[in-house]
Amino acid sequence: VQLQASGGGSVQAGGSLRLSCTASGRTFSRINMGWFRQAPEKERKFVTAITWTGGSTYYADSVKGRFTISRDNSKNTVYLQMSSLKPEDTAVYYCAAGGQRDLIRSYNYWGQGTQVTVSS
Repeated sequence: VQLQASGGGSVQAGGSLRLSCTASGRTFSRINMGWFRQAPEKERKFVTAITWTGGSTYYADSVKGRFTISRDNSKNTVYLQMSSLKPEDTAVYYCAAGGQRDLIRSYNYWGQGTQVTVSS
């Protein structure tokens, strides 16, 4: 599985962005997907995840109520809708595939990352 993330950019606090991650390979519809982020000089951290059916989603406490993960298996794409963005959301966002919930080491495939910058 190869992952291509897009949709990052610069936005003011309170704004919104939608990230997309498109996967190659015929097994996308059977793979759990997740988003992680890494701020400068910080460890990569869990943001959100969705099961392969889309039936279950998981969120870090810091983004609950502001971020929404979804997927369209017909397009091999997972989305991250981010609203009410805060400066502390600034990071490189990575999509990942094949893992379980927030267990970063369980994800086998990673996208290249897309930068999100939120200014105050």
